[in-house]
Amino acid sequence: MIPEGLRYTKDHEWAKPEDGTVRVGITHHAQKELGDIVFVELPEVGRTVSKGEEVATVESVKAVGEVYAPVSGEVVARNDALESSPELVNKDPYGEGWLFVLKMENPAELDELLDAAAYEKLVGGEG
Repeated sequence: MIPEGLRYTKDHEWAKPEDGTVRVGITHHAQKELGDIVFVELPEVGRTVSKGEEVATVESVKAVGEVYAPVSGEVVARNDALESSPELVNKDPYGEGWLFVLKMENPAELDELLDAAAYEKLVGGEG
């Protein structure tokens, strides 16, 4: 089930708008494809990123996945719980498994992302 109210990238990141910021994570589809997550490398708070820039890395027992910024902005928070519990990305990718929060530079960039229905078409219902 693909959550409504989030925006999605073709690279399988989700972005949840929250009053001028976006909370970012990887989708259920992405974590399922990666398998058991064993390490997450998060960006430093204060880092400025451009839309599409590689921001974080998610490593599983079988692959390494890059996480790209869905919008441009400044990293204002990161989910440090993932350092000791990277499996949260597998268990709850849309909740406790979030990766980082960006203060948006240009909120209009959200409009360029996919909505739940478009993302569902992209992954064949495996959000």
